[in-house]
Amino acid sequence: MTWWARVLRRRSARCARGADHAGPPPTGFALLPWLLMGLGSFSNLLQGKAENPWIGGLGLFTFNSLYVYVTFRAFDREKRQSLSTRLALLTMGLVTTGLAVGYGGNWLLFFPLLGLATGATLRGRHLGRVGLLLAAYGAVLAGLREGWREAPNIGYATFLSCMVTAAILSLSEAVRELRAAREELARRAVEKERLRFSRDLHDLLGHTMSVIVVKSEAARRLAGRDLDAALAQIGDIESVGRQALTEIREAVTGYREGSLSTELTRARSALAAASVEPVVRQSGAPLAPQTEALLGWVVREAVTNVVRHSGATRCEITVESAAERVRLTVTDDGTGAPAKGAGIGGTGLTGLTERLAAAGGSLTAGPVPAGGFTVTAELPVGPADPCAGEAVPVALES
Repeated sequence: MTWWARVLRRRSARCARGADHAGPPPTGFALLPWLLMGLGSFSNLLQGKAENPWIGGLGLFTFNSLYVYVTFRAFDREKRQSLSTRLALLTMGLVTTGLAVGYGGNWLLFFPLLGLATGATLRGRHLGRVGLLLAAYGAVLAGLREGWREAPNIGYATFLSCMVTAAILSLSEAVRELRAAREELARRAVEKERLRFSRDLHDLLGHTMSVIVVKSEAARRLAGRDLDAALAQIGDIESVGRQALTEIREAVTGYREGSLSTELTRARSALAAASVEPVVRQSGAPLAPQTEALLGWVVREAVTNVVRHSGATRCEITVESAAERVRLTVTDDGTGAPAKGAGIGGTGLTGLTERLAAAGGSLTAGPVPAGGFTVTAELPVGPADPCAGEAVPVALES
């Protein structure tokens, strides 16, 4: 696992621990203690100070039942936006109005409770207007029933309970959503890093092992008649193995940057060792490092498929860089049958297709009507490396 993947995993673990320490999400139980504001009304019923105690008791029971129903549904977005919740809140308003007009006094405190239930349920851009209208409505009823000195207190308490409840619950919900989004981003980043490493490892080992096998076969064939040539092939095997170790270390640390010129040189060596005539043509201005890296991967994968599957005697690699796009073509004169991994459906070119698409390019592969197989990659020309100097046209052919 790379250093960056380990960092992401630690961050993800910290997010998970933070979510555990945050405790369970709030529920309607958090709003139940506010029903104690109705103890004054309940006391009036017990002491016989309220007229028509049976009506008052029924109104108190109805209000409390609706309050519990509404507040417990307020913590589920789908439930609080449902028609049944809105009708229950409206019924609460009617019951509150009846109790305030009929009894006054402590019964007016049901308006702040109604504001609290409203703020918990009706969150959104229209809540401010609803809160003001509800506060004004409660203040007017309080003024008509108990005198205008009580009106400001009831109105202010109603508005405050409505807005503060909505603000606290909305903030709590937003924090939990952000925590969940952060955990999801960390998880996706880890998955992306794993995918990058698996692709790099596939491309590195597939090509390297193919070159080692081809050069080993060449060394075996040459050992009996040309010992110096066989030793040269063995030296190449050692060089390829050492380079593969370096590349794997770079891939593990996440800092590997491919070079198109390096891959073209390796392609010549691998094709020649497999008795395939290499023809490499390159023209145009120097490319950006990111573009070179992607094209280097395409050359590596395409040449690996030529060496392993094509049975070709000749392979042409052409790089043409124009003003806006660069085009890479790898064509062989083999059987033209897309072996496993050679077509777009294969593991190697599938990963490269996704990489090029993410960079605004494309990759196509398929048999040639006249015989053979072609891999074509196109990418937009990025900004050239500022350290490369002026963009001098290049024309190489081997």
